[in-house]
Amino acid sequence: MTDRSLACLILAGGLGTRMRSSLPKVLHPACGRPLLEWVLDAVAPLGAEPTLVVVPPNAPQIADLLPESASAVVQPEPRGTGDAVRCAAETLAGFEGDVLVVYADTALLEPEPLTELLAARRDAGAAAAVLTIERDDRTGADFGRIVRGADGSVQRIVELRDATPAERELTEVNSGIYAFDAAHLWTSLGRLTADNDQGELYLTDVVGLLVKAGEIVVAHRHPDARLAHGVNTRVDLAEATSVLRERINTGHMLAGVTIVDPASTFIEANVTIEPDAQIHPFTVLRGATAVSSGAVVGPHAVVVDSEIGEEALVGPFCYLRPGTRLGPRAKAGTFVEMKKSSLGEGAKVPHLSYIGDAEIGQGSNIGAGAITANYDGRSKNRTIIGRDVRTSCDNVFVAPVTIGDGAWTGAGSTITDDIPPEALGIARAKQTNIEGYARRRRR
Repeated sequence: MTDRSLACLILAGGLGTRMRSSLPKVLHPACGRPLLEWVLDAVAPLGAEPTLVVVPPNAPQIADLLPESASAVVQPEPRGTGDAVRCAAETLAGFEGDVLVVYADTALLEPEPLTELLAARRDAGAAAAVLTIERDDRTGADFGRIVRGADGSVQRIVELRDATPAERELTEVNSGIYAFDAAHLWTSLGRLTADNDQGELYLTDVVGLLVKAGEIVVAHRHPDARLAHGVNTRVDLAEATSVLRERINTGHMLAGVTIVDPASTFIEANVTIEPDAQIHPFTVLRGATAVSSGAVVGPHAVVVDSEIGEEALVGPFCYLRPGTRLGPRAKAGTFVEMKKSSLGEGAKVPHLSYIGDAEIGQGSNIGAGAITANYDGRSKNRTIIGRDVRTSCDNVFVAPVTIGDGAWTGAGSTITDDIPPEALGIARAKQTNIEGYARRRRR
């Protein structure tokens, strides 16, 4: 549901130089999603129309990420947060209502605090509301301080680099998340000056300008400082990822999934897991992976963009690459790697095998050391193994090749030709024993 009385500005114009990366900061992934996508997800339930993302020039990757419900506005030069908001003013010309402002690197943001902030502004009839937190050792130490008057009212926000020693000791700090009445915001932006240590236009100065003009600004204090956690360095990114991983794992467990050791289990945001699945320690589930009820995954399994059927077994020490599908009660076991391959119901690849570009039918059992030689130097080719096939140890299947239903293979065979159903395929040299060889070698 859209809300035409609410506009949302997401500030993504920063260069992110402290990330020391050629990739724009807001595109760095956390638990499988770019930072900006987490913020877009947080504001989406509010139904703001429009949602604008302020981006730097020459950053088409950011614009390409945006959903249809959001559009990009370019900030030509990095002249501060006040300038970033001013860049969106022309697009919002004539808009009347609330303007919600958030940062694109606050991946821990959630919808509820934003809804509360908007309600706080409207209930007080204020020109603006700012979301504040209590700083601690991990979050907010370098955030702008909230300066209140003797009556407790918000007077201004002072950036740490411009603060006096007494102001630096204040514990209530600015999260960088605001709700403005549009008319008051546009008026105040026109009065901003770059009279500060960085020579930039600070959005925080709008608060002081509004108060000087006799307007009310309210502070809505939120108990969870983590929602304001911005990502400026790789250390910040790791901290945000850790919190998101905890949220994801907790959500799965509350939905009926057994995660034996959440602290050692990494599940990305787009993974789906049905109730009664079991995830063992040191397992990584990535991308669009889907795990069905009763499946057991891990320990030490890595699964990417794959489907795991009901009561299927994966691992330990197993790698399922994109395009892998395990049917019900199938097994990809110890030291098995699979890619773009399918296992039918009850089929097993128990150990020490590489299965690439292959289709293995229901009930088949693949012996240890199996390899599908799927690449001929020019293109990838498929191996088709039918139902109820029994392959022996150390088989190489040189694709393209088809093994018929119910067929068998001999140990140590390199299979280059199709094997008919119910047949035994053997492709190895006849053994020769040379009597006395060792004794002659010693002489």
